Amino acid sequence: MIISFCTNIAVLIYSNSIVQDSRKSIYIIDNGVPILAKQTDETLNRPVEYRGQVQLFHSLFFTLPPDDRYIKSNVEKSLYLIDDSGKKEYSNLREKGFYNQLISSNSILSIQTDSIKINTEDQSFIYYGKQLINRINSLTIRNIETSGNFIDMPRTINNPHGVLLTNWRIIDNSEISKRTRNAF
Repeated sequence: MIISFCTNIAVLIYSNSIVQDSRKSIYIIDNGVPILAKQTDETLNRPVEYRGQVQLFHSLFFTLPPDDRYIKSNVEKSLYLIDDSGKKEYSNLREKGFYNQLISSNSILSIQTDSIKINTEDQSFIYYGKQLINRINSLTIRNIETSGNFIDMPRTINNPHGVLLTNWRIIDNSEISKRTRNAF
């Protein structure tokens, strides 16, 4: 009787673990073909999401064509991802006439990420990249290094990673090279 009782308990525990594992798996049907998808723990992907948030913010904030509506749209999207430190920098650039100069000179501003260092212990990041300013007669390459912190928040449509960048500041934005182009 004791052996039967122990066997029943072991079977219940084993079947419960199988049921729990099966609840973490779902099947997605793609053109009639079922594909197994496994649920993972949110904390496993969090460093990747932090890096993605930093990358997305910098891409939206620093990739600007000479189009006033596009610039406003991109900057508005980027401001959902950051606290008031991003808004302050945007206001400073706007007051200095940076965006008007970009539009009037028909320049295209883009950014290339070199690396992003994420420190999950103190929830901080450092972004390293190159800023390309493509003008009609020249190409300027600037170093861009920024830093800040991040905090977790609920996910929204405007902030799909559920991360808010805080205390953001530009550490270095020095010119690396400037190349003139021949005008034909």
